[in-house]
Amino acid sequence: MIGEEMAIYAKTKSADSVSFTPVLDESGAWLRTKSSRSGPIHLTGSNPFITKTNPMSDSLLPTLPGDDVRQIMWRFSDRFDLQMAVQSARGVARGTAARLVADGMRNTHEWSDEKAKLLTAFDESGLTALYMDLDQGGFIDGPKVMAMSLVAFELSWVDAGAATGSLASNLALAPIQAKGTDKQRAFYMEKSLPPQPGEDRIPWRGAFALTEPLPFVGVDTGILNGKVRIIDWPEGGEPLLQVDKRGRFITNMDFANFVTAAVDSDDPRIKGSCMVILENTDPGTFDRGAPTLKLVHQLSSTRDPVFSQQVPASRIIGGYEVVDGVIIPKYNHSEVIASVFHRTRIPVGLMTAAKLLSAIEPVIRYQRSRFHGGESGEGSPRHDLGLQMNEDVTHRLIDVWATGEAAASVGFEASRQADIFDPIEAAKDSICEEQGLTGRRQFMALRKKEPEVIEYLNLLYGDEATRDAARFEELGNDTLVQFALMDARANVMNPAVKLWNTGYGATMMREAVSLMGGYGTTEDCPGFLPQKWMDAQLEATYEGPEAVQRRHLTLGMPSKIFRHEFSLWIQRLEGLADSQTAFAPATLAAAMKLWSWTIDYLQSHSDPSGKKLYHGKRQGVTFPLADSICWLLSARSLLEDGIELKTKGADNPVLANSIDGYASFYADLCHVQIARSAGEVSRICANLVFGFQDSMDDGEAAEFSALRDAVDRSLVGSELAKARAARSLTTIMIPEALDYPV
Repeated sequence: MIGEEMAIYAKTKSADSVSFTPVLDESGAWLRTKSSRSGPIHLTGSNPFITKTNPMSDSLLPTLPGDDVRQIMWRFSDRFDLQMAVQSARGVARGTAARLVADGMRNTHEWSDEKAKLLTAFDESGLTALYMDLDQGGFIDGPKVMAMSLVAFELSWVDAGAATGSLASNLALAPIQAKGTDKQRAFYMEKSLPPQPGEDRIPWRGAFALTEPLPFVGVDTGILNGKVRIIDWPEGGEPLLQVDKRGRFITNMDFANFVTAAVDSDDPRIKGSCMVILENTDPGTFDRGAPTLKLVHQLSSTRDPVFSQQVPASRIIGGYEVVDGVIIPKYNHSEVIASVFHRTRIPVGLMTAAKLLSAIEPVIRYQRSRFHGGESGEGSPRHDLGLQMNEDVTHRLIDVWATGEAAASVGFEASRQADIFDPIEAAKDSICEEQGLTGRRQFMALRKKEPEVIEYLNLLYGDEATRDAARFEELGNDTLVQFALMDARANVMNPAVKLWNTGYGATMMREAVSLMGGYGTTEDCPGFLPQKWMDAQLEATYEGPEAVQRRHLTLGMPSKIFRHEFSLWIQRLEGLADSQTAFAPATLAAAMKLWSWTIDYLQSHSDPSGKKLYHGKRQGVTFPLADSICWLLSARSLLEDGIELKTKGADNPVLANSIDGYASFYADLCHVQIARSAGEVSRICANLVFGFQDSMDDGEAAEFSALRDAVDRSLVGSELAKARAARSLTTIMIPEALDYPV
């Protein structure tokens, strides 16, 4: 569990309310503390699960990973501001949010005064100001995707509805922050800031209205039913706009003071689409709509609103210019959304990752206590190990854990990349505006940078000792080169996080619930696991359902820049094969080679009828291939995080005595996930290569088969790694109880 400095495994005797809380001492023996109302009685003894004859005892996982482990793996051990955000979010999640869930607040669709306590908690903890810069009243300056991701992760550890409510406020401000005018940013950020000491005001709340009502909801974000037209344009004055918009599944609508809405032109005097800001006091109709009858995320406010309002043209996000009597918004709605979704889809993926990792402790506790109260007494394997006497349950839980870790690793890697990308994108926009590069001209300018990006990547991944330092610095300072590189990464990484984390993550949440037996289908299941399982189904549709993410991957995967960096990743993994064997880099490299060969084959071949195999409309080809790369990206991120922990963990004084156990466990966990990923990729690639042909060139068939055989042979030892990791589940020490209500 996140935040535990010392976790303990407890054996509780409910009859007399006396608990034994064993704690490892420095020698590996247990210091058993008997707690009662009269005070603690200290007893010493040996750990019944770890013996001196166990050859794996030195590498077993001592406790569930805490903040020191996570900060190293996710690269924020040097960011005190992010650590503060984590602690703030954790306090809200395991305090206010957990009490609301425990009190049954998830059982109603309507917003209530009780649920509104979350808003106060967000304000008081500083989370409301998370999205604001220092000069706007926030506490984190610069890009904030990593901050939003960590907060979403912490809140979702307990309840995803609470996380959604927090993220929705940021999402409403995101179009303004990313593409708004200076005046728009200053005004709405100030209004949304919680009151400071001595102030007597109520902060504004926002909502983001993109989707349209059924049957159009989720069909295509490029098709808008909302309309905007000019109803008055005084001579020399500002145009007055009529905005008509109906929303579906809009978060924060019970209390929103303003809405950022996507609309299309219904007037020849307005060109294209745009996003506009609507306020609840604007003339016309600001109907919050009926509550959405959702089965999930009930701690967030969700309604189907109707807007028909008159607003000045200055509410167009990003501003506009007038050319020959026509209003031309600086940004169309797709440009605004692309900028926003590049970032905000990542925290949603991490919401599901948090669910998976939060399930580990409750499941372990359930497995061990399954036979308590039976005929077998304390000290017997049946009493102390419970279901963990059988390897099936521990092996299945390792699969859940590995999925959660991989989902978190790829999500936080994408978050870090997004924060690097943010100022580069802003600088690119300024350069293009100065040079008049828009539309196709901008596209061609960036296309011309591809050879330089490839050159930069070769220098980046090459031998630093022989690198042309001057040229490397020159390319590193070229904004368009860096933008082209970061854009190519984001076009694959970000939709992959959203697709795999929420899609496959929801499948594995079902597995976690099933490991609780009948308890998993009860409202009071520890850790709120059934609620989290249901919540994961909704997260798969947020910010574009799975088909949208697969479509984005279809466009992003063939990028020359991405494909070149992908080949350099393979080289790096092959270089790690000797020094980091336990993490199975060779297996991942073999699977990535197979995938790379497959996409080349699909792009260069047609089916028997002459139709291209890799084509945007051929989703039976492109969508499975999109799924397969998600397995590779998530496994690679976990491998890099595991190596980072092994490398840096020894320097952490808190982990110095336990790093070998953590490093060994994560190596095994990584091996398990890579083996699973390699198997999925091998299956998908074989289906695509052979399945769309009635015959195949012998040379190509042999080449593919050799690559697939290399993947199979690289799986040596993967099940042994799972067995070692599973054994850690029977010895790991966990807290006596969850640190939030159940």
